[in-house]
Amino acid sequence: MIRQKLIDNKIGQGAFRWRSYEVSRIEGLSDAVFGFAITLLVVSLEVPKTFGELAQLMNGFGAFAISFTLLFLVWFNQHKFFRRYGLQDATTVWLNAALLFVVLFYVYPLKFLFTFLVDRFTGGHGEIRLPNGNVEEMIQNSDQMGTLMIIFGIGYFAVFAVFVLLHLHAYRKREALELTNIERFDTISSVQESGLNCGIALVSVSIVLFAGARFSSLAGMTYMLTGVVMAIHGFIMGARRKKLEKQVGEQALDSA
Repeated sequence: MIRQKLIDNKIGQGAFRWRSYEVSRIEGLSDAVFGFAITLLVVSLEVPKTFGELAQLMNGFGAFAISFTLLFLVWFNQHKFFRRYGLQDATTVWLNAALLFVVLFYVYPLKFLFTFLVDRFTGGHGEIRLPNGNVEEMIQNSDQMGTLMIIFGIGYFAVFAVFVLLHLHAYRKREALELTNIERFDTISSVQESGLNCGIALVSVSIVLFAGARFSSLAGMTYMLTGVVMAIHGFIMGARRKKLEKQVGEQALDSA
């Protein structure tokens, strides 16, 4: 089991003390759901019978790779949450259920969007061959593209909103979990990071809603800000964390 292997090798632990080294039933269910979601991403469950079918299957590899990577990142963040806090209470269960619901509901929109984008970026015209042999445009007008960006934005927002709520819930239980000052800082940092991702999604959706579907491309490019925003946030929080580590170290020396 991948999750247990990550636990055994302490992958993703960092400086945060883990409070759970066992795969819980919640995580077991989550793994099944994520596995099913990845299955839905597969272009075809049948072995291609002709080279034409194989070529069509390979055309969907780029979209599958991107979608798979995004799902894996969500899964890995969930894995780190359960390792760090080990929470199994009702609030955690329901928030995790909400996360799984969003993941399953948005698998097809995710696959559709990146199939379209990869096709356009590789010189295609955003067309797809239907089972009956007909070739149709995946998106026929700007209104449809605008709607697609809104659907994607809502899903993106929902995923990170759940992580905001999960980490806020863990922070509220900081005394019971015996979080150190640095662990509390890291928890708040995680809340901020997920909140910034929510903000990017809201900006993207707002562009379509208030500026119109003709600005769908701009709404899509908004997500390119993620790397820049996360880098700035990481730089600022990293500097603050170093100061906190220094203070904690000095306090430890004084108490000794």
